[in-house]
Amino acid sequence: MNNQWITSVGLDIGTSTTKMVISRLKLVRSSGALSLPRFEIAERELLYASPIHSTPLKGGDEINAERIWEIVTKEYEQAGIRPADLKSGAVIITGETANKTNARQILHLLAERSGDFVVATAGANLEGLLAGKGAGAERRSMQIRGAVANIDIGGGTANAAIFQRGKLVGTVTFHVGGRLIQLDSNGVVVDVSPSIRPWLKTNGYKVKAGDTISFRFIKEICMGMCHCMMDYLAGQINPEHDESLRSLLNGEPLASMPPIGEWMVSGGIGLLMEAKMPEILADVAVHQDIGPLLAHTWKELSVQYPIRLIRADQTVRATVIGAGMQSTEISGATVHLDASLLPIRNLPVLGLDISPQMLEQNGLLVDALDALMKSGASLFDRDQSPPFGLALTGMNNLTYSSLQHLADRLHLSFIQHFPASEAMVIICETDIAKALGQSLARRCGHRPKVICIDQIRVEHGDYIDLGEPISGIMIPVVVKTLAFHNRAEGISQ
Repeated sequence: MNNQWITSVGLDIGTSTTKMVISRLKLVRSSGALSLPRFEIAERELLYASPIHSTPLKGGDEINAERIWEIVTKEYEQAGIRPADLKSGAVIITGETANKTNARQILHLLAERSGDFVVATAGANLEGLLAGKGAGAERRSMQIRGAVANIDIGGGTANAAIFQRGKLVGTVTFHVGGRLIQLDSNGVVVDVSPSIRPWLKTNGYKVKAGDTISFRFIKEICMGMCHCMMDYLAGQINPEHDESLRSLLNGEPLASMPPIGEWMVSGGIGLLMEAKMPEILADVAVHQDIGPLLAHTWKELSVQYPIRLIRADQTVRATVIGAGMQSTEISGATVHLDASLLPIRNLPVLGLDISPQMLEQNGLLVDALDALMKSGASLFDRDQSPPFGLALTGMNNLTYSSLQHLADRLHLSFIQHFPASEAMVIICETDIAKALGQSLARRCGHRPKVICIDQIRVEHGDYIDLGEPISGIMIPVVVKTLAFHNRAEGISQ
């Protein structure tokens, strides 16, 4: 069959809300009749977007698994979809919900019950990347000269992803969110999240459950949080010299901050920016938190910075993964593989373009690999083996010595960052898999085992399945490219 439709689903379980999107993608064969099959997305349809549900919890430390499944089941019925109809998609747990005691259990439970998912154990960096794509920051960065930042602010965290010329420059996360301080319409504080308490203390704010606080006081806190984030993203403060910023950061700061030309805000706070500005305590506490005031404080302060505030393609649904585009390819015959490792499913891909300068100047290659391995360690599970596949491009006219140099640096960087991994997967754009794979295997010995394939076109952020060998030397590869719902175009990659 040359053309086919696949149905895909995305489920996002966040700090405050849970939502689901179901999409339909038409795959059309783009290769000739005598060529190996390759499919591309020709049409994109959003079939169903669920209402926004409050994320059900058991106490403060556990997700209510059965209530989540009830929501999913009900939405499947509303959409007229069965789990057996789904061919791809993703479930992701975001914000403070990712820290709940049973978060990993929930991911696997939903994946098993809900069809053929790409399952991503969300960390803040991955959330930022997905939200940045879904909000349109990646696409927008290809249209302007400067970098574009998307700040996805939800109930518990603010995940900023910075893109330049269509590439992810980096991500950084802050302890900023609408539900970090919960209160009623009279200004009585119901709860203060432990994650924001260090920043409050550093800045001299005394807030605890049972206190009654004023509109003015809440506005001052919101302004302090927003200013701290915005000053950092605008390159005006450095965490090494700013205790307030250090207490607001969740994880590591960016190694360097590029000049940002435009920024946008997604997540629940992005949606609230479009609502009426709160003027009294009752307006602020309409959702029993500080979200509405936090949203309009960001919008108000943005004019003070030399960065253009633009509207995100998506706000509250930016992180929901609309679909997984699947295309089956056959790797080249010149591969190096250990068949005992296969099959491998749902392997995330990180990309690295190898320039001639990298191969000529040792420090450039070392720095690039080190940055990529650190990114892989922060985005994906270190205990997963292999943790990700490394897609190498740009290696034209490699000499024997440059190939050996590349193998040396790949081996040393991988075992430094993933010493417990049993396997390393390399995906080459050009026909060098056999030579590079054998060179890596000699250096790795018995561990990690090496799979090196070529003639497969993948991109940074894809997921792949590696099947069992065909005729002993070729393997089928399923490439799953994340696709996101876009207000103007239905679905955009």
